Amino acid sequence: MNVDMIFKIAGIGILVVVLNQVLARSEKEEFATMVTLAGVVVILMMVINMISKLFDSVKTIFQLY
Repeated sequence: MNVDMIFKIAGIGILVVVLNQVLARSEKEEFATMVTLAGVVVILMMVINMISKLFDSVKTIFQLY
């Protein structure tokens, strides 16, 4: 696993938390929820891409088809 990916995920998480708090304090809870949901989706897409690469590596190592 690349350390850069961990920092990217942490950065996105921090950004989402800050935006969520700012929007919640300005009484825009709907937008805060949408920002949180978008952040989760972005991070999930990054993790799914990493898992896909892991499965490809396992297939290559064990010469599976």
